Amino acid sequence: MIFNGKLVDMPWMWLEAPKHPITARVPAEGCEALCSRKITFSAVTARNPRPHISADIFTYQDEHPPQSSPWRFSHRDAVTQHRSAYAPKEYDCVVIGAGPGGYVAAVKAGQLGMKASDFFLVACIDKRGPPGGTCLNVGCIPSKALLNASHHYYDAKKHFKKYGIKGGEKVEMDVELMMKAKEKAVKGLTGGIEGTLFKKSKVFPGLVDYYKGFGKLTGQNEVSVDMNEGGKEVLKAKNILIATGSDSANIPGVPVDEKMICSSTGNTPKPEVPQGLTLVIGAGVIGLEMGSVWGRLGSDVTVIEFLDRITPGIDAEIAKQFQTVISPNTIWKMRGSNWYAPQILSRKQKLMNFKLGTKVLGASVEGGKVLLKTAPSKGGDEEVIEADKVLLSIGRTPYLDGLGLEDLGIEMDGRVIKTNSHLQTNIPNIYAIGDCIKGAMLAHKAEEEGIAAIEHIAVASPLIALGLGGHVNYEAIPNVIYTHPELATVGKNEEELKEAGIKYPP
Repeated sequence: MIFNGKLVDMPWMWLEAPKHPITARVPAEGCEALCSRKITFSAVTARNPRPHISADIFTYQDEHPPQSSPWRFSHRDAVTQHRSAYAPKEYDCVVIGAGPGGYVAAVKAGQLGMKASDFFLVACIDKRGPPGGTCLNVGCIPSKALLNASHHYYDAKKHFKKYGIKGGEKVEMDVELMMKAKEKAVKGLTGGIEGTLFKKSKVFPGLVDYYKGFGKLTGQNEVSVDMNEGGKEVLKAKNILIATGSDSANIPGVPVDEKMICSSTGNTPKPEVPQGLTLVIGAGVIGLEMGSVWGRLGSDVTVIEFLDRITPGIDAEIAKQFQTVISPNTIWKMRGSNWYAPQILSRKQKLMNFKLGTKVLGASVEGGKVLLKTAPSKGGDEEVIEADKVLLSIGRTPYLDGLGLEDLGIEMDGRVIKTNSHLQTNIPNIYAIGDCIKGAMLAHKAEEEGIAAIEHIAVASPLIALGLGGHVNYEAIPNVIYTHPELATVGKNEEELKEAGIKYPP
């Protein structure tokens, strides 16, 4: 292009307007379009020995730029306007997965690039389409929305009367409307990531290029994307971050159809609430939370657990007390100033019942019922339980199928990707975070790892050597079960302290 009377062969340039609080970095082709809007360039000053030209705009043809001019946009919006046409397919960092770990890492990379004199080009890939991963789309957020709604209903139905509020026993739950409210919350959050963080942020617009499709590593510096709408994109990457998350774990012989037998991905209530027996396999976080939802809505819920206790990984003493609190055996009422237990609750009166020390051998669907075959974990006679619905929530497994890890020779640590303290794989420019590496499968853990990995990439990058260093304190990661009441823990439990030989107050 011709710039200030000189031939300039540069792909990018910085433009500033001192009379207006605006700065933009636009493609050279974009500058030609800006020049056609009669913006007068009167001086060029070299800012630094970077491979681009910086220009100061001192005068305009008009006193104020027209409303349609890109100069009316906020910082770097001009880039967003032109980038789709001129964006390179080469990136400083490509993130595979747009869950809590992936999208946070991608946005962090873009933000760090804003502090540099040049762009740190970032792409994020996800096959689901709407970003947010399992957590926002079908996991944490939907379950919390349902827990909140069902708690209001259950509270009115069971507890309002003792506070002098009459009529609560007659309230009804419209499950279909509850599901619509849940979907609204999900779409608001996932849409916010794509529309605000990836594209339209007033502070950092256009930080991340988002590709909706299945990403696969086809080289140390290359990712191919099978686009959801058809076709393929090939992205070159100086660094690659794997943040593909996890999928529901299954039990051999228990076929999941997401209708009669649901996984932890598809176990959100349907408009029809089963009034008969609902079996929840697994007494962990997901099982107890979704068991609470179904129990509040009127189902007869029984939680089956292989171990002889609930909440594996939680302190044993706390777990024992927690079980009695979330599903008490008696109803306590007050007469005068004295508390007394008037009755022992039947199994149908309890929010949840527990069948501990029981293993699941298989399941089948016959005559509109689920027949679940079980036996004592330590051995014993088999039992077949007939249920209206089964929720399978025994945990999650890393999602790594089809990523091309074996072809690249990326080392594994059992089912997960092996990484060092900087979250690097055995190929230094390929990183992994979240559920696909060792450690707790928690959204906030993945977020912290994503930031740490990007900061480590930033330290190694000549573009943005900001003196940062990635670090995650795995001893300070909180864990919460959102039943009522909630259970929150952080750090080692008593059993882990004993095993590590660490003394603690009695």
